[in-house]
Amino acid sequence: MGRIAIAGILVVALMAGLVLYYLQVYAYYHEVAEDRAAVQLTSVTSGQPEPIIFDRFEGIDAESSPLRYRACFSTALSQAMLTEMFVIYDDAEPRVAPGWFDCFDAAQIGDDLRYGDAIAFLGTENIQYGIDRVVAVYPDGRAYAWHQINACGAVVFDGNPAPENCPPAPESLN
Repeated sequence: MGRIAIAGILVVALMAGLVLYYLQVYAYYHEVAEDRAAVQLTSVTSGQPEPIIFDRFEGIDAESSPLRYRACFSTALSQAMLTEMFVIYDDAEPRVAPGWFDCFDAAQIGDDLRYGDAIAFLGTENIQYGIDRVVAVYPDGRAYAWHQINACGAVVFDGNPAPENCPPAPESLN
């Protein structure tokens, strides 16, 4: 009788594990439609996000977390022009994408940013409170975007009040 109970528990645990894996990796993601506002960088002069020229856009996102956004695309704009016109983003750290979204390799992008083979730009600051959209661009025009917790979000999400240089946190975060 004990063996049957143990086998039943193992089967239920295996099924629960498979369901959890599916929910984390596949279930909540949806494709992001390509539109003119899909790729924007923050202008050095205006401080506002502005659309840039791009093509071959692939993107995913999920309602379950603001950090699940990932995108791959290309741009004809040179890094030299982009660095003069748009805000460079320090401390960019790409987030790992699901394995099935194979155009986005966070480890490679992160290494390339560290070694200067790609440059990160501020896409949209506080696209959702405490979350920035970051865009990394390579010399050949390949580009990748993701969401990253900014300094204000890191403090507020830890349960502390927003620092003076941050916008006030929404009521839902207090």
